[in-house]
Amino acid sequence: MTGLRHVSAMLIALFGLVVSAVPGRAQQNDPGDQPGLVADDSYQIDPEWQKQTVSYRTTEAPGTIIISTAERHLYLIEPGGRALRYGIGVGRDGFQWQGLLSITRKAEWPDWRPPPEMIARQPYLPRFMAGGPGNPLGARAMYLGATVYRIHGTNQPWTIGTRISSGCFRLVNADVTDLYGRVPVGTKVIVRQKPEL
Repeated sequence: MTGLRHVSAMLIALFGLVVSAVPGRAQQNDPGDQPGLVADDSYQIDPEWQKQTVSYRTTEAPGTIIISTAERHLYLIEPGGRALRYGIGVGRDGFQWQGLLSITRKAEWPDWRPPPEMIARQPYLPRFMAGGPGNPLGARAMYLGATVYRIHGTNQPWTIGTRISSGCFRLVNADVTDLYGRVPVGTKVIVRQKPEL
């Protein structure tokens, strides 16, 4: 009987090792953040994700940011039923959220301090990284309320249009620099998971 328990315990332990060694489905094609990688500014994103002026019906005031995670677009509302539409990378499954916040702080070439939850998922990450071209936050960041979430640039432009982040919204550096120059601290930000009908 003791031998059977020992074999059972060994099989359970072996199963645990095998399961822990297999990456989760949501992470299989996710290279994770790549600190130190310098963005290739010549990378051409798909036209769907390139900044453009579009028609946009809303009752929100000009200057409001509306983020549609389902569409993977960020809209900066303009007068006359128009908006500037930017392609974004959004939170992967399990890291999407919605709400009403405002921009509480802005930073150029922001420093990065990954939160403990991110370090637990990606233990190779540095605990601190100074701002610069190899920083995963990219060229600019706009901090949302008192949360850990931001609208920021990226050193991985090929991730625009994907569900890859830990809940932040990433734009190519040229687009985040453009948006940064258009919105002040206090800007209203609406995050929606589903398109408005």
